[in-house]
Amino acid sequence: MDPGLYNYWIVIFLMMTGLYTIIARRNLIKKMVGLSIFQTGVFLLYITVGKVSGGTAPIVVANGGGAAYSNPLPHVLILTAIVVGIATTAMGMALIIRIRESYGTIEEDEIIAQDQVS
Repeated sequence: MDPGLYNYWIVIFLMMTGLYTIIARRNLIKKMVGLSIFQTGVFLLYITVGKVSGGTAPIVVANGGGAAYSNPLPHVLILTAIVVGIATTAMGMALIIRIRESYGTIEEDEIIAQDQVS
């Protein structure tokens, strides 16, 4: 196996672990942790795709010639995605706190049961 492809296996592992955690767990905080793990896999995927083997930073010099440059756009998008991910996690945690205050629990099954009784 090509050693340069291990990061793709890590991406697949992180994304599947996060997706499984989101689907299988009933605790809302565990779902938020799964979402964060999934986001980390996506971040790593974009960074991996943006790297050019043998490429340098896109800084043009006078005698640069035909140098290969790495595309900075995926890295800029990931910086933005990290900020959005932090804001999403903070908002999700704030909603979980409000749900805990209203229902007295953060277990999805208990919240659904309380809604059906009401």
